[in-house]
Amino acid sequence: MPAEKTYCIALPETGLKPQFKLHLTASKSESNRVLIIRALCAEFFEINNLAAAQDTQTLLRLLHQKAGLFDAGHAGTTMRFLTAYLTASGIRGELTGSERMKERPIGILVEALRKLGATIHCKEKEGYPPLVLASDGLSGGSVPMDGSVSSQFISALLLIAPTLEKGLKIDLRGKVISRPYINMTLRMLEHFGAKAAWEGTTIAVKEGGYSPRSFTVESDWSAASYWYAVAALAKNTKIYLKGLKKKSLQGDAVLVPWFEKLGVHSAFDASGVWLSRLPDFRLPEIFAANFEDCPDIAQTIATVCAGLQLKADLTGLQTLRIKETDRVLALQQELQHFGVPTEAIGKDRLLILPNAPPAWDGTAITTYHDHRMAMAFAPLAMRTGKLHIANPGVVKKSYPHYWDHLKTAGFAITVA
Repeated sequence: MPAEKTYCIALPETGLKPQFKLHLTASKSESNRVLIIRALCAEFFEINNLAAAQDTQTLLRLLHQKAGLFDAGHAGTTMRFLTAYLTASGIRGELTGSERMKERPIGILVEALRKLGATIHCKEKEGYPPLVLASDGLSGGSVPMDGSVSSQFISALLLIAPTLEKGLKIDLRGKVISRPYINMTLRMLEHFGAKAAWEGTTIAVKEGGYSPRSFTVESDWSAASYWYAVAALAKNTKIYLKGLKKKSLQGDAVLVPWFEKLGVHSAFDASGVWLSRLPDFRLPEIFAANFEDCPDIAQTIATVCAGLQLKADLTGLQTLRIKETDRVLALQQELQHFGVPTEAIGKDRLLILPNAPPAWDGTAITTYHDHRMAMAFAPLAMRTGKLHIANPGVVKKSYPHYWDHLKTAGFAITVA
């Protein structure tokens, strides 16, 4: 179906299938990291189950480019990782992105790379893309880094660190957010033979490069969140998600204990996890969670609480303001179409205050070029009967088969 269309997401009278299995899309976070590592490794190695996400495929394509204009589109991770990779590799050119990408700050990473010897010019506005890169490579050393804005800046430096002469020390300043993503990067460095240690406020990586080893990408826990949402809003449906691990590199695996509080039980086996409703479950009076370590699942939790008529106090949302859109504001605007009151407190807190069952007012959900808006709101059709999603093609950014998987589950999807 064309991306510019609006989809009608409906729940048939027969409801969802009582049981179904899905092979989730692979982790974009793991895929993008391992692609950078392979590009920096002296020898080629196999990557199994690479993500089909547009962001990952964009990075894969740009890594084969040796000069000229590098266009990352809407892909934030691709933009940040390529900034470090291209300068460290001495590849010259211009790195740009979508109009929204040009509004997303990258100055913290640019300044750190400049301290390591990079020549980077911000073409339109200091601290923002597009970037003109004119470096012959980087030297190692020690750099300060504000950890309160984006963990992707830190991961971008860590990925190039083993290839730098004398390695790299990052002196973290401020409150470090999204720690699981940094830990993921460090564990992947170690998988490929790099030596790294995080002690206190310092992360140190030794010189030595990478050793070629095959790598299998896990299924994506961010994508799994939408199926946890379906399980939470369903009555008796059992869902099997293939490719997820109980011990995961991904911080979004916090879904397991969080959704236990929302009535969803997770039963792991060697190949994945079964989701099912807990019997005789009662919701808490309020659901409270901090998303500093897992911002990508905040929209999912917000819409689930709205669907369950459950008050929620969501904190640690500061990075949502600088994503594909201002996700806090976008949530507030679109939940209005279901009669769900919200209150934003400061830049990092959102209250969900449902006082009646969600009732869709007939207005198509705007997605703001944000894949997670489309995927987080679609399961609400289970409580409203149907709803419309504008620009549904945005899901290709991270989960291209999302609409097909909803059909597998029993949802009816048509062009509105």
